[in-house]
Amino acid sequence: MSNAASLTRWTARVSLLVMTVALWTGCGGYSLGPSNGQAAGVRAIRIGHVANGTDEPRLADTVSHALRAQVHVDGTFRLATQNDGDIVITTALQKFQRNPLTFQPKDIISTRDYDVILTAHVKAIEVGSGKVLLDQEVTGRTTIRSTADLGSAERQAAPLLAENLARNIISRLSEGSW
Repeated sequence: MSNAASLTRWTARVSLLVMTVALWTGCGGYSLGPSNGQAAGVRAIRIGHVANGTDEPRLADTVSHALRAQVHVDGTFRLATQNDGDIVITTALQKFQRNPLTFQPKDIISTRDYDVILTAHVKAIEVGSGKVLLDQEVTGRTTIRSTADLGSAERQAAPLLAENLARNIISRLSEGSW
């Protein structure tokens, strides 16, 4: 056996060993389930009233639907369908902003894309003890392309915006240290 073949085989074995050790140590801290130490699905969340304080119509319904869907997707909590929830979430939509993000390549005045931001004040209260688990502003955002009918583009982007907001709300609850 030649020196070159021996060196190649040794390099391959060392590389495999290094990759195995890196993979093993990199995933060592990962654990399945909620990151706050609770068992998945033990506690139930009831989605309370979503108040719309913005000028955008029907946004509260879209956010309420997205919150319910996100509870199912996250899996940390189960969705309470009756008045049997352990935690009640109330949401007040406060601000709907559309900020210019990018501009047309040959026209720096005309906006090409907008960053749409929805700000909501979220309060999560534990039903049994009355303890406030979450009381803060949470934002959701998405990007829309500028069209001749910007209102229509905003309405089409509303589910994506609501989904991002709901993901941020539920992840703050599921990663909480309470």
